Amino acid sequence: MKGKKKNGAKRQATDGNGQGAGFPKGAELELFIEDMGTEGEGIGKKDGFIFFVKDAVVGDHILAKAMKMKKNYGYARLVEVLEPSPYRVCPPCTFHRQCGGCQIQALDYRQQLKFKEDKVINNLKRIGGFLLLEDIPVIHPIIGMDDPYFYRNKAQVPIGMDKDGKVVAGFYAAHTHVIIPNRKCLLGAEGNERILDSVVSFMEEYKVPAYREEDGTGLVRHVLIRTGFSTGEIMVCLVINGGSLPYAEKLVEKLRMIKGVASILLNRNERNTNTILGEETATLWGQPFITDTIGNIKYQISPLSFYQVNPVQTKKLYEAALEFAGLTGKETVWDLYCGIGTISLFLAQKAKQVYGVEVVASAIADARRNAELNRIENVEFFVGKAEEVLPEFYVKGKMEPSANAKEAGGYGGSADGMLHPDVIVVDPPRKGCDPKCLETIVKMQPERVVYVSCDSATLARDLKYLCGEGYGVQKVQMVDMFPHTVHVETIVLIQKKTS
Repeated sequence: MKGKKKNGAKRQATDGNGQGAGFPKGAELELFIEDMGTEGEGIGKKDGFIFFVKDAVVGDHILAKAMKMKKNYGYARLVEVLEPSPYRVCPPCTFHRQCGGCQIQALDYRQQLKFKEDKVINNLKRIGGFLLLEDIPVIHPIIGMDDPYFYRNKAQVPIGMDKDGKVVAGFYAAHTHVIIPNRKCLLGAEGNERILDSVVSFMEEYKVPAYREEDGTGLVRHVLIRTGFSTGEIMVCLVINGGSLPYAEKLVEKLRMIKGVASILLNRNERNTNTILGEETATLWGQPFITDTIGNIKYQISPLSFYQVNPVQTKKLYEAALEFAGLTGKETVWDLYCGIGTISLFLAQKAKQVYGVEVVASAIADARRNAELNRIENVEFFVGKAEEVLPEFYVKGKMEPSANAKEAGGYGGSADGMLHPDVIVVDPPRKGCDPKCLETIVKMQPERVVYVSCDSATLARDLKYLCGEGYGVQKVQMVDMFPHTVHVETIVLIQKKTS
C-alpha cells in the first residue's frame, strides 16, 4: 500500500545495530499521518524514518511514543491527537482501542470504503502487476452498507474470571487472550447482550466455573450465538471443557424466555487449543440448527457451518457473483471451496448443473440438506480438498471417459461438462487457491472464472498466474462485508482470451 514501502526509509535514519538513530524507545515525536497501512495503522514520517501507529488515522497530527524500532521503520504508540483529521470520528464503542475487532472504527465510514478500495487496487498493482484500464477494464465502486452496525449474525464470546473471581464475558484485547468485559458489541446482533446476561447470571447463581486457559481447569469456555436475520431464529451453544453442564435445565429455562431462541446446544472441547469448537455437539433443547435465507434460498446452519456473517451484504455479494457468472441455464459450473453450498445453490437457480467441493464433511452434509430443503436437484456436492478433487475428476475423465460418463450421469451432469465446465467459481480461504487447483482450472479451460476473495493480496497473486495462462481480468467488484475492520471481500470476473 502507498507509504508502506519499508525499504524506502532513509538509511541515515538507522544506526549500525538496526535501531532508529535518534529515536530510542520511549522517545516522543510529533507525526503527521499521511497514509494508512493494510492493517489500519497510521503511517507517518520523522526525518525520513517511517513509523506505524495503531489508532491513528490519515490526516491526524499526533504525539506518539516510539516503541519498537526496526532497521528501516518503527512502531509507535498514539499518545495524543494534537489536531484531528477531518476524517476522524468519535467511535461509539468505548472499547474500540483495546478490542482487536474494530481496527478503523475511528475513521469516517466513507473514508473506510476508500481505504478498502485503495487496499485492493494497490495489491492488484503491486502484487499482480496489473495496469488499471489496460489490464482491468472495469472496477466498480465498492458496495457499502447503509447502516454499518449490528450486522454480524455470529458471535463467539470467550468466558473467563476477573481478578476478583467474577465471571466475565467479552472479547479478547488485540493480540492477547485477555478478556475485555463487554457484552454489547456494536457489530453483533442486538439480542446478544441479553443472552450473555442470562448465561453469566446462570453461572453465578449455580457456581458454574469459567474455563481457566492457564491451567486447563474450569468448565465454560465460550458462548457461540448465531442469528437468522431473516427468520429471527437464534442458536445458543455453550462450549464446555467437559462432558456435561450441571443444572443445564436451569439454563434452558432462562434462555427459552428470550424471543427467537430456537436452539440450545452444548459443544464439548477439552483440548488445549485455540480452536473454539470441538467435534461433539449435543442438543439441550430445540433444533440442532437454525434456518436463514439469502434471496430465495433457505439454509440450515449448524454450529460448525461456515456461513457469511453479514447477511445484508452477502446477498449483494452473491448477486454480483451470479451476474459475473453470466448464466443462461445451459452452463455447467464448478463451485470450489463451497462450504454449506451458499453460492452453489444461488448459482443453481440459473445453471444447468452445479458441482460443489468442500473439505469439511459436515459442511457438505449441510449443503446436501440445503439442496433438499430448497428442492434443488441440479447440484451435487463432493467432500475433499479442491486441489485434490478437481484434478482427480479431470484425470479420471481423461483416462476413463466411459466410466466417468456413467458416474456423471448419476449426478444429472455429463462427463464433458465435468471435464470442461463453462464456469468455475472459487471462494478460497485467506491463503488463496492451491497451485495444483489453479493448474487444473487452466487445464479444464472454462470460459469464465469467478473469483470471490477475502484477501486481496492472495487474490492478486492468483490472478497473476491465471492471466499468464490465457485469461484476462474483465471486472472487479468490492463489497464491504466487515465495516469498521480492515477486511474487504472482492469478486473478480476472469475471461478466457480469444486468440
